Amino acid sequence: MIGTIVEMLSFSFMQRALLAGLFVAILAPLVGSFLVYRRMAFIGDTLAHVAFAGVAIGVYVQEVLGWSGVTPFLSALVVSALAALLIQFLSDRTGAYNDVSMAIVLSGGFALGTVVISLTGGIAVSISQYIFGSIATVSWQHVRIMALLTVLVGGVVAVSYKHLLYITFDESAARVARLDVDLQNSLLVVLTALVIVAAMQIMGVILVAAMLVVPVAAAGQIAPSFKASVIIAIVLAEISVFSGVTLSYTHDVAASGAIVLVAIGLYAAAAAADRYVA
Repeated sequence: MIGTIVEMLSFSFMQRALLAGLFVAILAPLVGSFLVYRRMAFIGDTLAHVAFAGVAIGVYVQEVLGWSGVTPFLSALVVSALAALLIQFLSDRTGAYNDVSMAIVLSGGFALGTVVISLTGGIAVSISQYIFGSIATVSWQHVRIMALLTVLVGGVVAVSYKHLLYITFDESAARVARLDVDLQNSLLVVLTALVIVAAMQIMGVILVAAMLVVPVAAAGQIAPSFKASVIIAIVLAEISVFSGVTLSYTHDVAASGAIVLVAIGLYAAAAAADRYVA
């Protein structure tokens, strides 16, 4: 097994894929912990579908309009961030419950993506790699972006941790205490959009939401506190990524799918352990 891992890491593209995946394994549970405990896990799936629309727009701008400066990554980032703020606006201003506002944005984003794809003449390879993920296309530039985002998101969460924690478990009391709840909610959904767009080249927009939820759900089965849950979720996500990428190399299977299946297996094991101990 050690020999296989050494052989895998001798290839530059596998080094890039593993590093990027390990950064995703830090980012996703870090933000996903607040989403899961606020019962907002569905927002990951929503923004992933919107990111698909952003990618389609980027491809359309590049291939049809000829604007090379607008990349699918950049357009997905902008569209996802705007969609995250739109979800928060609909929830706060129109009286729609969170699941309703997310359902509206999800369906609208996916519909927009399908329309834009039809204008480009169908699903191109450049779009499909974002939908399903592709470890072979991860560049060192993408790894550097992931590292920068990990530092940025980690710093923001560290600075806002107490406020986010307060709002997560008692939003009404946070409002009474005159915390800027709307600002913190907007910050959380924008961070979620950043994580999804950053991770989609590894996981694909279809499976990226799973990394926001599954490791956190697994950690919640065995963690004694919220802080411990965050740490355990990150550890489980790291194990999932390393195991999934290794399985992808040794068995020639999709890395994104393997990562998610390992994460679900860890969730099942954690749930069984919790039940056995209880």
